[in-house]
Amino acid sequence: MKDGELDSIDRHILYYLQQDARGTSSSDIAEKLDLSPSTVRTRLNALEENGIVRGYHIDIDYDRAGYPLYTKIICTAPVPERSDLANRARDVRGVTAVREIMTGERNVYVNAIGKDHDDLNRIGEELDEIGLTIVDEQLIRDEYVCPYHGFLDQDDDS
Repeated sequence: MKDGELDSIDRHILYYLQQDARGTSSSDIAEKLDLSPSTVRTRLNALEENGIVRGYHIDIDYDRAGYPLYTKIICTAPVPERSDLANRARDVRGVTAVREIMTGERNVYVNAIGKDHDDLNRIGEELDEIGLTIVDEQLIRDEYVCPYHGFLDQDDDS
């Protein structure tokens, strides 16, 4: 399997896993696709080995877990240092995700959680100390994740 060359079966497996990876078994997917569970497991193993499926992530309601402040911190990093600074931001306590943006001044997005405003201030200070310049902070009310429907839009069986 080459990068970007998924057939219809692989795309459907990814789609069903995105809906509920923890609650969906190979047998469930096999039934929907009229395949054997072993075929689905073999395909899934290949998707994992090729780095297409990188992991299975938990979806946490931080508010219910006692961390009511969920924020997106938008930063600027010098382009030559962007990757290094983005990786270093992952080590800041309270940071839950970091995204590198390819263009523009706002080129590192950091998601973070905190119990109170002091937590968020500390996170901002630590990001500043590693060399990121904070451009904006947005308090997130809620975030909704959904599967990519494009996996089902392609009709070819390449």
